[in-house]
Amino acid sequence: MSIHWQCYPDARAAAAASAQHIVTLLTHTFEAKPRASLAVSGGSTPKLLFEELVKFPLPWDRVHLFWVDERAVPPADLQSNYRLADENLIAPAVIPTANIHRIHGEAPPETAAKQYAADIREYFGLVDGELPHFDIVQLGMGPDAHTASLFPGDPLIEDRKGIAAAVFAQKVPRWRVTLLPGVLLAARNTVFLVAGDDKAPAVKAVFEGEYDPQRFPAQLASRHGRSVYWFMDAVGRDCIPRADL
Repeated sequence: MSIHWQCYPDARAAAAASAQHIVTLLTHTFEAKPRASLAVSGGSTPKLLFEELVKFPLPWDRVHLFWVDERAVPPADLQSNYRLADENLIAPAVIPTANIHRIHGEAPPETAAKQYAADIREYFGLVDGELPHFDIVQLGMGPDAHTASLFPGDPLIEDRKGIAAAVFAQKVPRWRVTLLPGVLLAARNTVFLVAGDDKAPAVKAVFEGEYDPQRFPAQLASRHGRSVYWFMDAVGRDCIPRADL
């Protein structure tokens, strides 16, 4: 296990630092192979991340973009994670359409999950039973410690074999499609970007609480990922930079 975390004065600063880290990881990946896979999250904080990422003159035509999760809505919907990335990353960075591997939220959720898993298998050239190794998975976390669309108490938290699944989020309530824990744990690099005072108790539970991913799903990728970096704002939080936990 390799976990590092850093705190910054505000969400924008945390997003800028996480963007720099992702760019460094992508640059290293390009040194070893012609293309890189990046799975991103949705929400207000990733919007800041996207705005920071497009400032870098990367060869964006070598980046293949995936999503950690998606709401069951059409791509033009204001709640669509795809739309957020399209407006703030894909279009500004001119990432080719062929490199975009979106979740088809407009389809029935089970169908969308199967289509997404098939797309991932094709891209990575997987055989039955294999899991993909994304170069980078960017995650967020909710006040309840959920990550991706893996919410406390969901049986999917125990799934280590599947790639993607449809899940009904009770709190919203809304159907979603999410990558599954086995995929998150197989990622070569995991980057958490978390901001907001309401998430301070969840951060404490993820780092210091007893290991119980059924209560705190973000513990999974954080404690058992291969190379995990957290970038957080420190507003209203006793947050001291530490590393190698």
